[in-house]
Amino acid sequence: MCERVYATDGYGSSARNLAQTSLERDMVFSDGYATQLATVTGDVATGLSATLTVGIDG
Repeated sequence: MCERVYATDGYGSSARNLAQTSLERDMVFSDGYATQLATVTGDVATGLSATLTVGIDG
């Protein structure tokens, strides 16, 4: 999804930053990201929606 957003005008530097790293090397998600990322639907032209299910230990 980042690649689609960064392909629009105004995100040139963000696209370069994205190309320089991966989730595996990112300092936030390097410990695993399968359950930490939202599911994104929609498109850049009409709008995006993100859904994230968060587990609660209790």
